[in-house]
Amino acid sequence: MSPRAYLDWNASAPLCDAARAAMLEAMDQTGNPSSVHAEGRAAKAIVERARTRLAQALGAQGADIVFTSGATEAAALALAGRDLRGGDIEHDAVTAWITPDLPVDARGRVAITDPGHCAVQLANSETGVIQDLPEGVAVSDFTQGLGKIPVAFDWSAVQMAFVSAHKIGGPKGVGALILRRGTDLAARIRGGGQEMGRRAGTENVVGIAGFGAAAEAAAAQLAAGAWAEVERLRNNLEATLEAEAKETIFVGKESRRLPNTICMATPGWKGETQVMQMDLAGIAVSAGSACSSGKVRASRVLTAMGHGPQVAAGAIRVSIGPRTTAQELDRFADVWLSHHRKHRARAA
Repeated sequence: MSPRAYLDWNASAPLCDAARAAMLEAMDQTGNPSSVHAEGRAAKAIVERARTRLAQALGAQGADIVFTSGATEAAALALAGRDLRGGDIEHDAVTAWITPDLPVDARGRVAITDPGHCAVQLANSETGVIQDLPEGVAVSDFTQGLGKIPVAFDWSAVQMAFVSAHKIGGPKGVGALILRRGTDLAARIRGGGQEMGRRAGTENVVGIAGFGAAAEAAAAQLAAGAWAEVERLRNNLEATLEAEAKETIFVGKESRRLPNTICMATPGWKGETQVMQMDLAGIAVSAGSACSSGKVRASRVLTAMGHGPQVAAGAIRVSIGPRTTAQELDRFADVWLSHHRKHRARAA
């Protein structure tokens, strides 16, 4: 029996070796990072080293970094109490706090008006489409872009951005909010002075250590050209599927995309069905954002792009990474096309 093929990197990347090693080392530190004794200072040093590593990976040396329990908490910290607008392609963690009424075109790009009152993602988790961020955007979701494409917070004009460790090979349950120094931000979790008074609670030293190590490793991998090879594999797979599945729509292909993402929709063939068929064959893909998987509904992102219900309900996402092999993608193509032929025969 073939080993499982994991093709759902946008949901969560496999834990990288550097993060695992950093976390194991951090587990041996007893102290609380708020304590002033030697043990506390040692724990604090781990947190601050991770902060520096993340800042370097983000190009955010001139910004403040606030560690959180994940990108969802970081989004809430940035967005709560602000009257912001955005497109309906944003992650649920963002649309919960904004008015998602900005138009989205068929290529997945948001028509941004008044950037200072907008929340706009850097890249979409479902389609991979990358937005051109205008100067002065209030808040941006960098979660999917970090580690896959060059990101420089200091050079962007974004006021605040947020990221997640487990999207870049770090542990789950750790995120960060990045904000320009001097930005007004009210703490949502209160009770202590941790994280510059912006997020109370003892820091997750082990998780933060893994985050920093993963960020450093991801930046090195990007600089070494690993994601260019990922893009080559993605394009080859897409060409193979397109050659036979003529009615399948490859969403966002005409736009600038993340190098690892395919969003493909076959009208009349439910995405959930495809995900289950692939899972039974030992292949992990998704039917959209992981935070809304398991819910039988059409993709809100594709609907916002103007696709009808048959297309929006028939989408799956294949997302790969530097560990993905050509053999795994060949296997996916064989299995998916086999099921596609059966679907087409039933529909005839």
